[in-house]
Amino acid sequence: MLDVSKLLDEIQSAPYAELSIAAPHSGLVSFGELAPGGKVFGPSGPWKEKPGTLLAIIERERNKRPIYAAEKGEVMLVHEELAGTFVQAGTEIMRLRHFLSKEEVLSIILKKALHLFTAPERAKYYFIPAVDIKVKVSGPKAITVHDGMELFIMSRMKRETPLNYSGPEGVIYAVYFNHNQNMDAGQPLIGICPPDLVGAVEDAVMRVQTDWKEEE
Repeated sequence: MLDVSKLLDEIQSAPYAELSIAAPHSGLVSFGELAPGGKVFGPSGPWKEKPGTLLAIIERERNKRPIYAAEKGEVMLVHEELAGTFVQAGTEIMRLRHFLSKEEVLSIILKKALHLFTAPERAKYYFIPAVDIKVKVSGPKAITVHDGMELFIMSRMKRETPLNYSGPEGVIYAVYFNHNQNMDAGQPLIGICPPDLVGAVEDAVMRVQTDWKEEE
């Protein structure tokens, strides 16, 4: 059984993710004034229409393509030796450290603690009507599933097909799809929590919500 409390302690000991920034295509690379320790910010605005911090520029055939930070974080490494040189697509030019947000920590814990039932193919997914009504009235945790239970309607190319759940018995602790949303094959649809693990997961979630300190 997964030790949820131990997992949270491990995340707290290194509460960040390292992001490798690579050249999206070949070209001449140039950097701004960023240096190790510098802060960067991701997109902002109501619709994330404002780009993040400018990290570098790749120029090819006189066309300049800026590379912006996709997440808030801190500069760990800048490959200054590449400045003014021609790099190939995929070459690492910079490395960032992104400090995990409360939501990201919760997502990591849940995806490791829960059994993830994934989409078998790209399609839109819906709960069957009886389950959908119960979810809307009482929430997904009111639903206990078992192997072979008819649970979803898979909609693809204007054809609807029933889809049964396969996996261990438990409650639906997390739902990862939205109404009318296309889900790719392999993406999680729901996260199932075994009955004997619900208390531990709830405790970990509460600890994150009350104690997790996010970087400014």
